[in-house]
Amino acid sequence: MTVPSMPNQDEVRADWNRRGFICDLWTDPPGQVWSDFVHATDEIVMVLEGEVEFEVAGQISTPAIVEEVFIPAGEKHSARTSNSGGSKWLYGYRR
Repeated sequence: MTVPSMPNQDEVRADWNRRGFICDLWTDPPGQVWSDFVHATDEIVMVLEGEVEFEVAGQISTPAIVEEVFIPAGEKHSARTSNSGGSKWLYGYRR
């Protein structure tokens, strides 16, 4: 199995900015759970390290490292860091 290379965060930030999103880094400890959030704007996330399970509108996914997850405005969503080493992920809201 090929492990994807770590993206250049400046390049991701520039790409997301071109697409109308901000881009910031988030770090969670092992077992962190964020439950039932709803935002008034679209959000995208990209896991850089660890394993994070996202639940968006009742659908659960565990994206691969560097895979983007789109969370539409108004959709209830949760995130769970499920590995023992914590997680790092990029997140951005539409400006």
